[in-house]
Order: sequence, then structure tokens, then C-alpha cells
Amino acid sequence: MTIAEGVSFDLTVIWAFVIAFAVLVYVVLDGFDLGLGMLFATEKDSEDRDVMMNSVAPVWDGNETWLVLGGGGLLAAFPLAYALILPALYAPIIAMLLALIFRGVAFEFRWRTKRWRGVWDVAFIGGSAMAALAQGITLGGLLQGIDIDKAGRAYAGGWWDWLTPFSVMVGVAVMVGYMLLGATWLVMKTEGPLQSRMQRKAWVLGIATVIFIGVVSLWTPFLQDGYYSRWFGGWNIALAVGVGVAVLALAFGMFRTLTVRHHDYWPFFFALGMFVLGFIGLGFSMFPYIVPVEITIWEAAAPRNSQIFMLVGAAVLVPIILAYTAFSYWVFRGKIMPGEGYH
Repeated sequence: MTIAEGVSFDLTVIWAFVIAFAVLVYVVLDGFDLGLGMLFATEKDSEDRDVMMNSVAPVWDGNETWLVLGGGGLLAAFPLAYALILPALYAPIIAMLLALIFRGVAFEFRWRTKRWRGVWDVAFIGGSAMAALAQGITLGGLLQGIDIDKAGRAYAGGWWDWLTPFSVMVGVAVMVGYMLLGATWLVMKTEGPLQSRMQRKAWVLGIATVIFIGVVSLWTPFLQDGYYSRWFGGWNIALAVGVGVAVLALAFGMFRTLTVRHHDYWPFFFALGMFVLGFIGLGFSMFPYIVPVEITIWEAAAPRNSQIFMLVGAAVLVPIILAYTAFSYWVFRGKIMPGEGYH
């Protein structure tokens, strides 16, 4: 099927949006969680670290549900893309999964011991940093393109093709962005000196995040001819400018509310908005390719009957997951105070 024949809201497009939505929700939910883990390294007081962990304790493991949905959905709905992407990005993906496992163990074990708590704190920081870096490198490796053998429908590159200046830069950018989400989350969930320190850190991280968004946005169109024509062809340049202006507007709103009392929630939502816009921009760059710029979503899609069967399950499960996720955040809303829990 050609791109022109397939551009319609058929089952393949629906599944592409389902997977993109799952990945986006994972990024915005687990992003602040990983960012908080990296910010752990900047806080030395044991009581402050306990408050930071308590702020995400009820929701952190549920956030990773969306990663499972995104990865599983890719395997089920786009098996060819799964077979091409994983061999190209095995190293960062395995590093990410091991880091998430190690981080989860550290999260639970640090509460069980005083003697070894410092060790588990280091493990929590390291696991968070490695997971964030690996996610960014995976994204960068995918954006820059994958060398494939179309005739054999197989990966044709080498083991280290994913490791480039661009992928490493995207990895660092994701780490900084996640720390911004973590800092604004703690501004929303804490009070007193810890909140004040996070407000100051959010300023620095916010400036760095805006710079990284600009660098990635300017670098990406030159990675592939398809990206360049998508953003700078015809009237699309107006969309590119509009997205840039919107990101700057959200950044201004975040910085403004960081300086205003009783606006603790807004910096976090403005930061989330920046991530959502960035994600939409990347999706616009890639569509309709799922392996840029070699394989379209229609070329990689599972048979129609399989898509219908899976969509029935997704139509039931996704609303349930959204409902219990929203309910858990609602139940554990409010500030977290030292030794007091939520109020």
C-alpha cells in the first residue's frame, strides 16, 4: 500500500495513535518519577529524601503500565517495526529495562534497612539516570534512522550504530527534561525549604530544557530529507514556527508561576505541556513512517483481523487503565509533609 492510498483513519492509523498515546502518557507520568530520582542526588538530608519518595510512592509503579502497553502494542500491531527496531536498539533498550528493574528494587529496599539505605539511594539515583539516558538515546537512535535490508526485511546495521553525537545529545536532553518535571512535581507536592530549593532548580532546568528543545528541533530536520521537507516545505514552516512560539509561551507561563505564591500546581502542568508539544512535533516529523524513513505504518502493520481483535481489547483496557490512574492521582492529591503523609 502506498502512502497516498493509506492516508485515512483506518485501523492502522488508529493503532499508531494508540501506541503513540501510550508512549506519551508514559513519558509525562514516569518522566517526573525518573526526574525525581535524579534530583535525589542533589538532596542530602534523609528526611527530605523520604518526603521526595513518599510523593511518588503511591503511583510510581502504575506509571510504568503505559510502557508495557506501548511495547506490547508495537509487537502486536506492528510486528515488522518491532523486528527492525529492537535489533538496532538492543543495547539502550536492555539498559533501560535493567535500570528500571534495579531502580524498582532500590525503591522498595531502602525502606527496609537503615544500615544500607545509602547504598540503595545510590542505586535509586543511578537507575533513574540510566533509564532516562537510555530512553533518550533510544529516541535519538530511532530518529536518526535505522539501516535496514528492505528485500530481506531485516536490520542491516551494526551493534553500535545507535551511538552517535545526536543520540547522546537527545539522551542528555531527556535527562534534563525529566529533572524539570521532577522539580515542578516537588514544587506541587511539598512545602517549606525543599519546595523553595526545587523552585530554584526548576528555573535552571527550565532554561536548559528550552535550549535542548531548540537544539533538537533545529538538528532533527537535517537528519533525513523527509524531516526537512515535512517541516520546511510549503506552509508547514508556519506550523513549525507556531509550535516554537507555543513552547516559548508555555515556558514563560512556567517561569512566571514559579515566582507566584499559591500557584504550586501550574509549573508542573506548563512543563507537561512543553513535553506534549515536543512529542507532537516529533510525531509530525515521523508520520507516516514507523521506522524513519524506510517503513511506513501500513507496511509494518499486522493483518487487519489481528488489528480488529486487539482493538476490542484495547477499547476495554485503555479506559480502565486511564480510570484507575486518574483515581490514584486523585486519592493521593495534596501536599506530602515529613512524617505526616497526605493532607
